[in-house]
Amino acid sequence: MSNFNQKPQANNVHTESGIEIWVDTEYLPERSEPQKERYIFSYTVTIKNKGTQTTQLLSRYWHIMDANEQIHEVEGVGVVGKQPTLAPGQHFSYTSGTSLATPVGSMQGHYVMKSADGDEFNVTIAPFRLSNPSLIH
Repeated sequence: MSNFNQKPQANNVHTESGIEIWVDTEYLPERSEPQKERYIFSYTVTIKNKGTQTTQLLSRYWHIMDANEQIHEVEGVGVVGKQPTLAPGQHFSYTSGTSLATPVGSMQGHYVMKSADGDEFNVTIAPFRLSNPSLIH
């Protein structure tokens, strides 16, 4: 899913090197199986180019941790099969998901980006919480 016009409602916003990242999360009870210690979450990320050069997302790295401090690392080319190129002012949104063995956890990571002049740089994805809202009082 890509969207270049609407600004999402965000739980987590971070800007670095002219790239702004918003993250929204959702617990998916209909896909989760708590009795099997399987909690499913979706996350929607919006990446906005607030810089002056066109920039391309090359790869991603995720550090995913559950409440038992079990860590799962994910890295790969692009996001959801794409390596979006963003002109100044444009943004790209995508939704993906992850599973945890506990109803609460966190994610953080970075994207490797490439500017129009060929420079590669990392953009941090600040830590954000994954949680079953019925457990938070």
